Amino acid sequence: MLHTILQALEDGRVIELPDNDKKDAFTVLASLLEAVPSVPAGTDIVGAVLSRESVSNTSLGNGWACPHAPVTFDGELLCSIGWSPAGIDYGKPGEPSVRLIIMFLVPDNQRSPYLKEVSTLVKVLGKHGECRDLEQIEDLNAVRLRLLDMAHFAMEDAGPDTRARMIQLKARAVVAPVTIPELENMIIEPLMIIAGPGIKTVVLTQNRELADLTKDDETLGAAITDKSWHELKGWRIVRRGSTNYQGDRVVYDCFAIQPAKKE
Repeated sequence: MLHTILQALEDGRVIELPDNDKKDAFTVLASLLEAVPSVPAGTDIVGAVLSRESVSNTSLGNGWACPHAPVTFDGELLCSIGWSPAGIDYGKPGEPSVRLIIMFLVPDNQRSPYLKEVSTLVKVLGKHGECRDLEQIEDLNAVRLRLLDMAHFAMEDAGPDTRARMIQLKARAVVAPVTIPELENMIIEPLMIIAGPGIKTVVLTQNRELADLTKDDETLGAAITDKSWHELKGWRIVRRGSTNYQGDRVVYDCFAIQPAKKE
């Protein structure tokens, strides 16, 4: 079964990725998972994913990839899903660019369900060639329908209750495919942070709220330097890259994510 993927569809954790950089894609998808209320505050999902990715490339081939973050607490198996229209260079020579990334959060008590879910996904991709064709997908609605089709293939031998749920989900995807308020209202802002010994941290951003919030935050520079992210009054600031200059000064290329505000 593909229960976790179906849950991500129901919860709205399916997005178009903002650019075609692998690490940036991981960061955005990790932020969606970190915003789930059941995930403990401070969980470094992107760090866990990157650590695992450095050991083993998680491309499944044919434009699909399944990075995952193993964590040491117990909880529910979760995933977030990102679609890249142009494709992402996933670092596997000879393979096509990755267009669909399914990122899993795997707590200690969910290792077996995770392996079962990924195994089912691989079997469906191997058996149904139409599921592997991602180049023809033009929008997020088509992504959702493709995932629902795959779940249907995985559930062909399931009971009537599961079949009925599939019908309801597919109808919902067709009727209201695009309006997902939580994602539409999420704010992602680029910013630059200049830090170094003996100087006051400087933040360059066009967002007035961020400029005001960061002006007096004396912990920002150290946080971005040491752990690559920082929580700041409803914003998560994430480091994407850095450039070193003379005098041990560093310019950090970052973006800030503000989850959608709940009504």
